[in-house]
Amino acid sequence: MAVTIDLLKCFPMLAALPDSTLEQLATQSTLKNVSRRAVVVNGGVASEYLCFLFEGRLQGVDFTLDGREVGLYFVEPSDFCGELGLFDQQGQPESVIALSKSQIIYMPASAVRAALQGSHQLVESLFTRMATRVRKLSAQRALLGLSSTVARVCGQLWMMLEEQEPGNRKEGVITYPPTHQELGIMLNLSRETVTRVFQTLQSQEIVKRDGTTRLLILDEQGLKGLFEAGDS
Repeated sequence: MAVTIDLLKCFPMLAALPDSTLEQLATQSTLKNVSRRAVVVNGGVASEYLCFLFEGRLQGVDFTLDGREVGLYFVEPSDFCGELGLFDQQGQPESVIALSKSQIIYMPASAVRAALQGSHQLVESLFTRMATRVRKLSAQRALLGLSSTVARVCGQLWMMLEEQEPGNRKEGVITYPPTHQELGIMLNLSRETVTRVFQTLQSQEIVKRDGTTRLLILDEQGLKGLFEAGDS
């Protein structure tokens, strides 16, 4: 499917680029539909594309030594993945899979490299994005070091709350929260364990589900306290 300049302007990292640059990127890019659980980026395999998510949801995943899947981060619409190949032409250490039917723009890394040479703002945006992801991965791995399952789940929810848009953050709302299965993958826990923790949090009126698209944090200090208590 063809990619247009207007479509590329939906992505914050690209929006400020001149139309001439966007035109060059658009003509070399392809919009593809991928099914749920499709592999978007193969971990450890060199990729020649940067992947911009237009619609759907993706997740970066890795595997423990005993073969268990661990979720590292989510990729939401207007975000992207596969950027490490821009610098060393090697693959991402982790894989990226589709959590739902998704539309992805595949942009050749060579085209992005050419655009980087003419745009200081694009370079800064890319480096800022990479620094943010490194910090998130570091925080995610710190959660895995907690032996308390309650602390892990509460810590994950607290981190997600802090990342919400200002309006949702103020109201204590996590939009499109991950399923119990997805949380389990992120925290190296079973779905059943995550469900038990949620039952406890709901009985204590700390969280409340509002359909499948919203999780209400009713007691922020209670949630944060359980997280900060850690293994104590």
